Amino acid sequence: MSTLTEAPETVVTAPGVYAMDADVYHADPVPGGSLSSSGARKLLATCPARYRWEADHPKKPTKAMELGTAAHKLVLGVGPELARIKYATYNTNAAKAARDEAYDRGAVPLKPDEWDQVHAMADAIRANELASALLGGTGEPERALFWRDPPTKVWRRALIDWLPPADPTGRLYLADYKTADSAHPDSIAKSLINFGYHMQGAWYEDAVRAVGLSEDVPYFLVVQEKTEPYLVSVVQLTQIALDAGRHENRKAIGLFAQCQKTGVWPPYVEGVAQVGLPGWAENKFLQEVTS
Repeated sequence: MSTLTEAPETVVTAPGVYAMDADVYHADPVPGGSLSSSGARKLLATCPARYRWEADHPKKPTKAMELGTAAHKLVLGVGPELARIKYATYNTNAAKAARDEAYDRGAVPLKPDEWDQVHAMADAIRANELASALLGGTGEPERALFWRDPPTKVWRRALIDWLPPADPTGRLYLADYKTADSAHPDSIAKSLINFGYHMQGAWYEDAVRAVGLSEDVPYFLVVQEKTEPYLVSVVQLTQIALDAGRHENRKAIGLFAQCQKTGVWPPYVEGVAQVGLPGWAENKFLQEVTS
């Protein structure tokens, strides 16, 4: 069983479970660099050069990301201060000043409608017995897990939304909270491909096992719509989905290890690549000219 380590500093040199601010986690506190699930997905969806540049030049959060952060704060109980801005728009100097003052102290500014929205979302999560059990009760919010990948020696990291203890049978129920346009199971299935949530699930299972918390880790997504009535769906990823995610993760870890070793982070293509029509368009053309 791994023990919790407080990490007020910004350096992690030993595997384990850490309590740290999300900003410290996302800045990567491992000397020499580590790979997160989002980083692994970025590597495969783009290229090492894009991954490296974005890791070295973090983007400012979008409004959608800020609303997600605010919802996480209310559901999980940790995160930045939420500042209610009394203005409905930022069209005036006074409104802009209030917004900027919130940013300056590290808070997330929310207009009245946004404030009401995220509080209503949190209420809907609490009203869902299964979702509230998976994201609350006994356990700790936002725990950072760090470990070394045995085959490659690459440092890996994960930030778990809610980390409960294992139950008496040794099983640890792990859930991740997502906000989405639709919480329909069919839409969630599409998001596995669009956002790599199956890769994230496998990554988090690996994290829990690697630091010695449990070998039996059922993984769930708690998905909530961002519009009224803020419907909530709880889904468990199938073993095939998780196996596919773990397969993709291995490719990303291998690529990361190679780039770390050589110091070369290549672009999409080197030299000249041949590009043809998409398969459907090529088939359409061939059918038309051969009919």
